[in-house]
Amino acid sequence: MNHATKDISGVEVNYYFVCKRKLWFFSHNISMEHTSETVEIGSTIHESSYARKRREIGFDGIKLDFVEVNKGLIHEVKKSKAIEDAHIWQLKYYLYRLKDFGLTFTGKIDYPLIRRTENINLSEDDEKEMEYILKDIEKVKSLPTPPAEKMKNICKKCSYYEFCCI
Repeated sequence: MNHATKDISGVEVNYYFVCKRKLWFFSHNISMEHTSETVEIGSTIHESSYARKRREIGFDGIKLDFVEVNKGLIHEVKKSKAIEDAHIWQLKYYLYRLKDFGLTFTGKIDYPLIRRTENINLSEDDEKEMEYILKDIEKVKSLPTPPAEKMKNICKKCSYYEFCCI
C-alpha cells in the first residue's frame, strides 16, 4: 500500500468520479453538505435503512456502512444509482484497503429506495486502476486552486452548486 492511501477517504474517491472540483473543495475543508437538502435526505436513508444490520465501522481512515463478517461482505448504502460509477469505485476502494490488512471481502451497494443491490468485486485490473486513481486524487488535492470543471446535469443537485457554478 502506498502510505499516502491512508490520507484518502472513500468520499474523496467518490468525489473524484463525480467532480474533481468538488473533490478539491472537500479536501481543503470547504464543505457545503450541511446546506444541502439532497445530502440530508441521503443521510436519513443511510441512517434508517438496514437498522438492525447496520453498524458503521470506522478504522484507519475509512468508514464502512455495515459488514457481514460471516459472509465476507461489506455494504455501502446509497440513495440512488445516479452516480453509480462513483459508488462502485468508492466500494472498490474499501475492498482495496481491506486487502492491505489481509482481509478479502466482496461488496454490495444497497439502493433501498429502489430496492436494488449491486454486487461488487475487486479484480487485479481494478487494483492497478485504483493505484492510478489514488495518484490522480493526490494530484488534484495538491493543486493550489480548484480545477476547472464543465457544467454537468448533476451540478444542479450538488451541495456546491451555488458556491461553484453561480
